[in-house]
Amino acid sequence: MNTYTARPVAPEVLRELRTADDAGRPATAVTDREGGAPLRCCLRRSAPGERIALVAYAPLRRWASRTGADPGAYDEQGPVFVHADDCAGPDAPEDGRYPFANAHRTVRRYSARGRILGGALVETVDEEALGNAFDDPAVALVHVRAVEYGCFLYEVRRPGEAP
Repeated sequence: MNTYTARPVAPEVLRELRTADDAGRPATAVTDREGGAPLRCCLRRSAPGERIALVAYAPLRRWASRTGADPGAYDEQGPVFVHADDCAGPDAPEDGRYPFANAHRTVRRYSARGRILGGALVETVDEEALGNAFDDPAVALVHVRAVEYGCFLYEVRRPGEAP
């Protein structure tokens, strides 16, 4: 069992993004012919034939709006894949691994003010990597990002913290 929880994009946010993304553009659904897109709604890769959309998402901005933080220049938006229609969300990992874990990833740490406190390049996302990220009590949340494109994959917060 994992101590930390990989948090997908919240269902209420997905509803908004499927109408207009964080850049103000309408979402455009496509049929994923090959599969393999990292879906941030259910934290798995797409299967061939699924309808997906690539939308702009500003995870830190949305978190800051709920918490009163002001990320300033650290506010950024980037592309994320989501199902074009509602989905059931993530399944609990049967193997105890974190989503999209078996590749080099960046674990980026943020303060309660929304400022970057540092990051680490990890070979795999696991309990040790996340524990190291939260060793500093000033860390309020962590973003796991893809190294290849820098894309946001998911958010992690301290155990027991409300969504």
